[in-house]
Amino acid sequence: MERNLLCPRFEKAVEILSKRWTSLIVFQLLSGPQRFINIDQALPNLSGKVLSERLKELEHEGIVKRVVFPESPVRIEYSLTDKGLALAPIFGEIAKWSQEWLPVQEQVV
Repeated sequence: MERNLLCPRFEKAVEILSKRWTSLIVFQLLSGPQRFINIDQALPNLSGKVLSERLKELEHEGIVKRVVFPESPVRIEYSLTDKGLALAPIFGEIAKWSQEWLPVQEQVV
């Protein structure tokens, strides 16, 4: 039986985006540049430590850009690069699919 091999690029893309919290961070940044605290508040079950790690990983992959504004106090904003923004149609399709196929779940506050 012939086994279909996954394209290494596809495998790498899935590896990057399937890491816990990564896709939600990217989805949050699709609305525009944000400070760490804004991302942290939007994803309340995510620890600050993990958020910091994921942002560094996404920056390393060229998906997120970190800009430091030399103000007092220093202001840091995170935004998607062109590479990150290119994920918008994919996330749009996932959102559309989830609306059609997944049941509504009540949020526990």
